[in-house]
Amino acid sequence: MRVAWRCDGLRWVDGAPVLRWRRGAELRESGLVYGRDLGFRAVGARGCVGARGNVCPLGALIPGRSTGGRCAECARLERAHSVAADTLADDPRTYRVYLAWFGPGMVKVGITAEQRGSVRLLEQGAVAFSWLGRGPLMAARRTEELVRRGLGVPDRVPYAAKRAVRYALPEAAERAAEVGRLYARAVALEGWPQSLERVGCAVVDHAAVFGLERTGTSAVTGVVGELVDGGRVAGRLVAAAGPDLHLAPAGEETAVVVLDTRLMSGWELMAGTGGGVAAVTVPVVDVRSEGGEVQDGLF
Repeated sequence: MRVAWRCDGLRWVDGAPVLRWRRGAELRESGLVYGRDLGFRAVGARGCVGARGNVCPLGALIPGRSTGGRCAECARLERAHSVAADTLADDPRTYRVYLAWFGPGMVKVGITAEQRGSVRLLEQGAVAFSWLGRGPLMAARRTEELVRRGLGVPDRVPYAAKRAVRYALPEAAERAAEVGRLYARAVALEGWPQSLERVGCAVVDHAAVFGLERTGTSAVTGVVGELVDGGRVAGRLVAAAGPDLHLAPAGEETAVVVLDTRLMSGWELMAGTGGGVAAVTVPVVDVRSEGGEVQDGLF
């Protein structure tokens, strides 16, 4: 019986987007390059990607619109081992608190394990960010809540909101200035845990890493709603941010369709041509009517 390679979503490796593929316990990766054509056709039915590197024991099928890529049981197992589930209070690792900037007035506070570096910020699609402090997990959590309340910023930002502002960004200096002002307010708050070390403001900008500096006046006009058996997605990869791939159809310079790679997880995908007529034959949602789904909270 043929066992197919199935997509396991997008990862950020050494500051670059990489698609991951899984066949049973085997794993492989394929890098993505801006400016090149990307095309594929979905085949068959979408299966659960399993949990923590293990194959789904149920061999479950999952809906096309699900961004989780897992059945309920595997999702529960995956989340049970995450910091977001508050089940790892005795985690001995050092954590960092950060401010992430996605667009004018669109900022969140969060934490990530120090050993992961800035990978979490790339995964979230943060256009710019700055560290606030570092220390034990529970001190980082208390600081996160302190900053959230003190600055009135959330710890979640809907992906739809991020997409809506991604192609209307101010200059890098303005982005850095806004992060710097928020940083100053955050470190001035009273009540920081003594065990959390403050980290100096140093704004990191991801616009070039995401390819957003190359997109000019391009605008997101649609977002893929789901993949379907036989459905095709093709175009020139112009940018990637968080889990999103930004694809421009052949001959189009001012319109971009966004593909959330979380929708690819669990599908067998066959290579297809880029660009051309009817480059996207799967359901596409107008970006203005896209729902306000909230990003996951895994660290």
